[in-house]
Amino acid sequence: SATMVNAGIIAFVATVFFVISFTSPYWLQSYSYTYSDFNNMGLWEFCFNGFRYPKYQYDYKFTGCNYIFSEEYRIIWSWMLPAWFMAVQTFMTIALLASMTTLVTISLILVRWPMHMIMKYEWYLTGFCFCCQAVAVIGIFFAVLVFGVMCWSRDWLLNPNFNYLSWSYAFAVVAGGIHAFAGFTLLHETFEARERKRQASNLLHMDPHGQMGMGMGMGMGMGMVSQGYI
Repeated sequence: SATMVNAGIIAFVATVFFVISFTSPYWLQSYSYTYSDFNNMGLWEFCFNGFRYPKYQYDYKFTGCNYIFSEEYRIIWSWMLPAWFMAVQTFMTIALLASMTTLVTISLILVRWPMHMIMKYEWYLTGFCFCCQAVAVIGIFFAVLVFGVMCWSRDWLLNPNFNYLSWSYAFAVVAGGIHAFAGFTLLHETFEARERKRQASNLLHMDPHGQMGMGMGMGMGMGMVSQGYI
């Protein structure tokens, strides 16, 4: 239906925003005029400019951008990855999986493959898509909430007042809003698909008058032939 097509388009746009946020290293960024040794970071990448970790016994400067689990950052993993940040990564990963699952399922519904399963379980699958969108929205909500509160902790990045929430974080918020809109659209389509299924089921259980009429007509025709009218 047109509603399902629209829901698919909305979910796709939401996923584009989400993937950009998920992969880009600009959730938190330092003001350029502060000349901070921290530049920016995302869920999976940190960028430093001559950063010295105070609790590291050797005078070593971290410079440049690296994957958060790289060898370069091994000695400061425990500091870079507090429990709340790993929770944010987990929430976002779950949301990504739910978002991708929605797109795959909607695609199968729209192309009607496999046909038998789609015709039989369409409204169940549409409801499943709604549930996936709900999971994505909840995951994003908790991720942006926890990060938005905890990123200012002085136990994490030094001088948090030098930093600000950047565009990758904003993209996550926007993605959550669009996913919510897609979810409501899918919920509406779920009820419509269930109603179509109910109507089709009622038609199958009704007395097939057309077939009975055809059978009566054929019987009368045979009778007329046997009686010599034709």
